[in-house]
Amino acid sequence: MKYQEFYNRSIDNPCEFWKEQAVQISWFNQPKSILSKDQYGYPQWFQDGQLNISYLCIDKHIEDGYGNENAIIYDSPVTHSKEFITYNKLHSEVARLAGGLEALGISKGDTVIIYMPMIPQAIYAMLACARLGLIHSVVFGGFAPHELAIRIDDCNPKAIITASNGIEIERIIPYKPFVDEAIEMSNHKPEFVVVYDRKLGVEIPYKLRDIDYSELIAKSVPVESVSVESTHPLYILYTSGTTGKPKGIIRDTGGYATALKFSMKHVYGVNEGEVYWAASDVGWVVGHSYIVYGPLINRNTTVLFEGKPIKTPNASTFWRVISEHNVSVMFTAPTAIRAIKKEDPNGEYIKKYGLSSLRYQFLAGERCDVATLNWTEKHLNVPVIDHWWQTESGWPMLANMCGVELLPVKPGSASVPVSGYDIKILNEQSEEVEAGVEGYVAVKLPLPPGTLLNLWGNPERFKAGYLNRFPGFYFSGDGGYKDEDGYVFITGRVDDIINVAGHRLSTAEMEEIVSSHKAVAECAVFGIHCDLKGQKPLGLVVLKSGEELKDKVIAKEIINDVRHEIGAVAAFKDVLVVKRLPKTRSGKILRKLLRNISDEIEYNIPSTIDDVAIIDEIKSVYKTNQIGIHKNTINHE
Repeated sequence: MKYQEFYNRSIDNPCEFWKEQAVQISWFNQPKSILSKDQYGYPQWFQDGQLNISYLCIDKHIEDGYGNENAIIYDSPVTHSKEFITYNKLHSEVARLAGGLEALGISKGDTVIIYMPMIPQAIYAMLACARLGLIHSVVFGGFAPHELAIRIDDCNPKAIITASNGIEIERIIPYKPFVDEAIEMSNHKPEFVVVYDRKLGVEIPYKLRDIDYSELIAKSVPVESVSVESTHPLYILYTSGTTGKPKGIIRDTGGYATALKFSMKHVYGVNEGEVYWAASDVGWVVGHSYIVYGPLINRNTTVLFEGKPIKTPNASTFWRVISEHNVSVMFTAPTAIRAIKKEDPNGEYIKKYGLSSLRYQFLAGERCDVATLNWTEKHLNVPVIDHWWQTESGWPMLANMCGVELLPVKPGSASVPVSGYDIKILNEQSEEVEAGVEGYVAVKLPLPPGTLLNLWGNPERFKAGYLNRFPGFYFSGDGGYKDEDGYVFITGRVDDIINVAGHRLSTAEMEEIVSSHKAVAECAVFGIHCDLKGQKPLGLVVLKSGEELKDKVIAKEIINDVRHEIGAVAAFKDVLVVKRLPKTRSGKILRKLLRNISDEIEYNIPSTIDDVAIIDEIKSVYKTNQIGIHKNTINHE
């Protein structure tokens, strides 16, 4: 079936379409109610179904005779270690950890925080929680104690599962002391802290509430999966909110399992038994959906990678992993590719590895500029697919559905709506706009299965943030437009549109031009205050390694490029060269922070920032170039 016909079926008759997809997974009680609504008129999927996602990820495959196949490949260049974990081994680890948690009196409906590095025990913990019907909340390993304390107070965990330490390039991150400090700061006090000792010589400060992970599972009795309702919360995943307080996205179980199985087959085009690698972290939504649950439900060997795209040991790491483990489909962020491109602009490392196993390269996490897409296509020689989704959606909203029909790639577009997502571009009056006209990206209700169920403990914020702006729609918070072929171009968060002397201009469009300059490795363009025009664009650029042109020459060429492509109306006159850009740990450039620093207004340093020292570097560049920095009030969220 061709894409358009397949997609239309999902929109014209969503109940029938998703009923067909639901039978692709094993339920303890098959749902009869396919689509219902809660008190807000918000969709609820498969409400009377019963299942367990840990069973789907492990037990089902063992029962089908695949127990000796690899479920997980753990590859850790930072510790120089690898481990191949079969479904039988995974079952033993998860069932015993679940038994240990049950023996502590933790039961269905309780919450558990998981604060772990990228090690197999992080996946064991997630699946053990799911096995018992516990609601896990994975907090990105290495978050500061204050941020962890906020999440402890929001979800009130009965236990925290952590490790002795994490490892980054040339440094140890003390996880257990961070947990202790966070508990001291929080009002809620978890009953237990389960600690996995990585045996790397890191001292662990033990408290009375602490339980040794290895001792717990050594004496525990393995347990079977409990049956939970389809709408039972599987996890809470916190995402940044505009108020500074994180939003706890709640994910259901049955709709999520159905959507993930569907996406592995139809979006990513990966077959059972193949190796799939999402180079992310289990602390992010990509890690939940496509390191853990999606691949394992679809019986794919999933790669758990503890490292970085560069410096572990160099820019060849990704290609080594693909070659060594015969990865069929890979998923990473454009920022990772840009980092590799900066270190190895001619792709010399790629030539050293045999990548014949690789069929598709997916990119997401941040808008993919054309230069990065083209570089990746040129050097990998496989389809490179930019796609778009959110923590809230849990799985792709826009994508080239290569498991249905591989459509032509349009650089700059995240392709077409995925089955189930009736995506519209709306104006302020909630009216759909014509092709080529920019507006607000919204999705007509009902959303498909697997999307957010609610916000933890805050349904009013859920309604206000997502449902009230455009009645009958989910509002994504992003701007964009559709072309005449139905391809959607995401132009960025709605506050990334700047108004220059009455002209609404997309900073994303300017970034596209800036990033195409041969000397630029990556960039950020954002609007800053201008007394004359209201706003004007400022471009920050990071140069490729070995670039010999002078900064002023490069800046002048970039300004001329933007003027040529967009015109004088853009008023693009300021380009500054910086060593690096402030990013979240998942690779998103913090444009709003850059803008707020320049505009001399109060700003928060987001908890997700990768390296807070970059702030001082940027302020120094601003000061040197006479961009206002003196009146800011700095808050640490």
